[in-house]
Amino acid sequence: MPETAAPLWNALAETVRSGWCPGLVAGVRINGQTEVFATGTLDLEQSAPIAEDTPFRIASLSKLFGGALAMSLVADGTLGLDDDVARWLPALANPRVLATPDSPLSMTVPARGPITVRHLLTSTAGLGIDFGSTPYAAATRDLLWGPNPPDMAPDDYLARVGELPLAHQPGERWMYHASADVLSVLLAAAAVTPLDQLVQERICAPFHLSATGFPTGGERFPAAYEAVDGALREVVEYSEAMAGPPQFESLAGGMVSTVPDYLTFLAALADDVVLPPALRQQMTEDQLTSPQRAGLIEMAGPDESWGFMTGVQTGPGASWSEPGMWGWSGGSGVVAGVYPDGDVGVLFTQRFLGGPQDTLDFFWDSLSAVRNSVRSGRR
Repeated sequence: MPETAAPLWNALAETVRSGWCPGLVAGVRINGQTEVFATGTLDLEQSAPIAEDTPFRIASLSKLFGGALAMSLVADGTLGLDDDVARWLPALANPRVLATPDSPLSMTVPARGPITVRHLLTSTAGLGIDFGSTPYAAATRDLLWGPNPPDMAPDDYLARVGELPLAHQPGERWMYHASADVLSVLLAAAAVTPLDQLVQERICAPFHLSATGFPTGGERFPAAYEAVDGALREVVEYSEAMAGPPQFESLAGGMVSTVPDYLTFLAALADDVVLPPALRQQMTEDQLTSPQRAGLIEMAGPDESWGFMTGVQTGPGASWSEPGMWGWSGGSGVVAGVYPDGDVGVLFTQRFLGGPQDTLDFFWDSLSAVRNSVRSGRR
C-alpha cells in the first residue's frame, strides 16, 4: 500500500511546495488498506511541522457525526424519524411560514405540519441559509450562517429560532446548515445527555477516536488561510473562535478531529459497524424529492443530493467520482468521501475553499489514479 499510494502523496507534497497552503494531512483506505500522510508546516512562518495527528477544525464535516449520532438514537428507539421535534424543543411548536420566501417577516401562514426529525436530518426543516437578498436572509445572517457555532447558549439559540418564521414549509425545500445546529440541541434533549458526552459515548469511545469532539482549549490548530489577491491571508478569528470550550456544541460545524480519527470513523460507518446496515444505508442514500433538491442544486449542482447529514452523489459527477459516493466538505478546506466499493478519502488543509464548487479536485484526481492502478493490479 505505501508504494501504491506514493503517487498521491507526491502530488500532495508538490501542492504544498507550490505555496497553495503551508501544510495538509490526508488519509485513504484503498482495497481495505489504510495510510495517512502529512506534509508541510502549521503555518507560513514554519513554526512547526504538521503531523499525521494534528487536530483540525473540521467545519461542516461535523455534520456526518451528527447524522450517525442521530441514527444511533433512532436505532435504540429514542427518536423516530417522523417524530415532531417540538416534543423535546417546545420553542419550535406550531411554526409559522413566510407567505412567500421573499415576503416581509410579518407576512406568514401556518405551517402545514410540524418540523420532524427527518426534516432536520435532510435539511428540509424550512430554515437555513438564504443566499438571496430577502428580508429572511437579512434577519438570519448572523444567526443561521457559519462558519462558527452560534455565540450563545443552546436555549437562547432555540428561542431566537422559534421567534422567526420558516422560509419554506417543513419538508418543502433543502436549505443548508441550520438544521444541523437545531439537531445538535435536539439530540442532547432527547437523550437527556450533554451532547459532548453523547458523542464520546456513542461514537468516539467505541471506535477509539481519541482526538475527536468539541474543542477543549488544549488543541494547537494549524493556521487557517484564505486566498486574497493571489496571496494567503491568515483568518485569525477562525482559529480564535475555537480556542476554548464552546457555549454551543455544534454538529453543523463545531467539531475537531484528526485525519486518522475521521478516516477510522468513515471506514467504520461504511462497514456497518457504527449503525445497523439498514440505517446506515438510509443515512447515505438519496433522501430528497426533486422539488426538495432545488435548494441543493443551487449550491452543489445537479449531480448531488442529500441523505441524512451527508451529501450523496446521484449523477455522473466529476471524472474522479462515482454515483453512490457519499461524504461532504467544509469551508475551511476539509473534505471526505466514501466510494461505493468502500474506498475512503480524507483531506484536511489550511486553505479555505473558494466556494461551493471548490471540490479540491487535485486530491481526488490523484486518488482516482491510485485506485485505478490498484484495480488494474487486482485483475
